[in-house]
Amino acid sequence: MSEQDSEETGIRFTDKRRVDPETNQVRQPPAGEPGPLDAFEAEFAEASLVEGDITGVEAKVAELTGDLQRVHAEYANYRKRVERDRAAERERAVGQALVELLPVVDDIDRARQHGELDGAFRTVGEALESALARIGMETFGSPGEAFDPTVHEALTTESRDEVSEPTVVSVYQPGYRYAGRVLRAARVAVAGTD
Repeated sequence: MSEQDSEETGIRFTDKRRVDPETNQVRQPPAGEPGPLDAFEAEFAEASLVEGDITGVEAKVAELTGDLQRVHAEYANYRKRVERDRAAERERAVGQALVELLPVVDDIDRARQHGELDGAFRTVGEALESALARIGMETFGSPGEAFDPTVHEALTTESRDEVSEPTVVSVYQPGYRYAGRVLRAARVAVAGTD
């Protein structure tokens, strides 16, 4: 295609750069023709008109922030509840296992009372008792302590003048507790006043 053909078809090249590369001066767009920044200025003007709606946007942001805070609080409460339930279930399971071991502990205690806890059996018995203590099992019930029906089971009673309140005088079988829960009440003889 020749220069003459391109002029006849009306193809025209327009340099839309804002700065003239030859003079390094800012070009002014011809009147009536949009300049390169006119689109930006139009957007800015539109944004200025929308600025009146900022209160609506701020209200929506506040509403969504409140929703997010509520969801976050619900999740935090759920996580705490799950952890608390998990700990309670663990304590219940350990307590149930300890209840199953109580007859073995009673047998070890009876063997100790009869002098039959010696040698390897003594070592095993002491290791079991110390392991149960490390887990958190506590033994209670001793002569001289005040009778408490929530932790003592009175098998026999007698009258004594030297006591002012119901008191444990003999322990037939010690009681055990784990994590504040009584696994087995202490079976005792109680002395009281008439």
